Amino acid sequence: MVVFAVSEEKNRWLRERMEILGIDEREIEEKFVLSSGRGGQKVNKTSSCVYLRHIPTGIEVKCMRERSQSLNRFLARRELIERVEKFSGKLTSDDRRVERIRRQKAKRRKRAKQKY
Repeated sequence: MVVFAVSEEKNRWLRERMEILGIDEREIEEKFVLSSGRGGQKVNKTSSCVYLRHIPTGIEVKCMRERSQSLNRFLARRELIERVEKFSGKLTSDDRRVERIRRQKAKRRKRAKQKY
């Protein structure tokens, strides 16, 4: 697997998540295109935007958050993992966060009703 411009721990996490979900690098089509937005001349001259397509599921991800192509490659794969999890019906980190907030709000409503 390719090593990206992030810490070894994050690279290892990415590899593990891809193995768990059964995503193989050979199943990912990767293209680099010109970015848009902030970044000035650097963004206009280099192809730092990363476009990924997971062939078996047809999920497409486009990432141009950072000026670095390597960092965008990592971020795009992380986004792809989240979308594949959501596509397969598994709970994602966002789903867990939303559920936790929902429980907190229900608890607050319950306390407020008891108060009055």
